[in-house]
Amino acid sequence: MQYRQLGTNGPTVSALGLGCMSMSGMYGPSDRAESIATIHAALDAGVTLLDTGDFYGMGHNEMLIGEAVKSVPRDRLVVSVKFGALRDPAAGWLGIDTRPAAVKTFLAYSLQRLGLDYIDVYRPARLDPKVPIEETVGAVADLIKAGYVRHVGLSEVGAETLRRAAAVHPICDLQIEYSLISRGIEETVLPAARALGIAITAYGVLSRGLISGHWQRKALAPADFRAHSPRFQDDNIETNLALVESLRKVAETRGISVAQAAIAWVTAQGTDIIPLVGARRRDQLVEALGSQDVRLSPDDLAAIERAVPKGTAAGARYPGPAMADLDSEKG
Repeated sequence: MQYRQLGTNGPTVSALGLGCMSMSGMYGPSDRAESIATIHAALDAGVTLLDTGDFYGMGHNEMLIGEAVKSVPRDRLVVSVKFGALRDPAAGWLGIDTRPAAVKTFLAYSLQRLGLDYIDVYRPARLDPKVPIEETVGAVADLIKAGYVRHVGLSEVGAETLRRAAAVHPICDLQIEYSLISRGIEETVLPAARALGIAITAYGVLSRGLISGHWQRKALAPADFRAHSPRFQDDNIETNLALVESLRKVAETRGISVAQAAIAWVTAQGTDIIPLVGARRRDQLVEALGSQDVRLSPDDLAAIERAVPKGTAAGARYPGPAMADLDSEKG
């Protein structure tokens, strides 16, 4: 495993992080024992960055991670937590709340569920349109002074919000979707982050399995996020799977899998970019870890981009209402 610094002022983390959301029902049922075994296998392989959200499974994901890491030395972990998303008992979404009092309340519950004394990186899941980002970041800064948090991160915000937040307190990273078929950050967000010394933790590097090379058309349960994702709908899926087959041809010439090519491409975009892989099984993790042994040449990168040209994916990365809530989509 190689390691990278999470921004100018952030911690050193593994060059590949483990996103744990899929272990808590967002993509259908998962196996608790296998999920914990996958976390242990990641840690054994040198992965240090574990990413979660307090709303994943309404706290289930944090409790799962807490169980998995309870005997792991604290200095081997960099735990990233998103907060602020509101949910109801039926698992519906109710909006976002990042008021300072809410921030501190969310943190208290996260620490309890995780069984930790502090969170390494704490971040609002989305920009709250009712609360200035300066107030939210200031609340997290207060928690840093009190010893409950180590670093401030952000998620899915645009360049102007990044600049406003960084004026209040150093921001170590921006968590945002970035993959071969989701390259919107390259226009304004990524340059702004780099100018501010803010790293990118890239989620969705396999676009929720769509560009993993393993996805096949199938019926999806209503609770599975992909059942509502435009890129998985009938009018888009064939176009997107054709891109995957083009990528497969390039990957085969290198003797690697489609998933490894897609992850390696993200890794190659800069040492300030850390891919998060959403493996919930050990076989998925092993494949993803193999991407870290891949060194793509300029010719390889050009071939990959010819196979999956920028802007050719069909469908938005979220349904319309969710896209409208993304500050990152507003520049």
